[in-house]
Amino acid sequence: MKLPRNIGGEDLIKLLTKFGYKVMRQTGSHVRLKSDIMGRIHFITIPLHKPLKLGTLNNILSDIAEYLKISKKELIEKLFR
Repeated sequence: MKLPRNIGGEDLIKLLTKFGYKVMRQTGSHVRLKSDIMGRIHFITIPLHKPLKLGTLNNILSDIAEYLKISKKELIEKLFR
């Protein structure tokens, strides 16, 4: 499955709540999220751009997949199906 080309930061934040991410704070157009479902804390910053640049989205998803100990492909399927 390919990365979606039209997803915005707000949409991604909503999808990430499935994986225990909660909004911690917002500074300007960037939102800081936190998750601790894997027994350790993970922070990720999501820009509120619409749409997110593919490189930015790819890096965010790679970081989250590494934290969740799943493949990026599996994460993409769980998020965007």
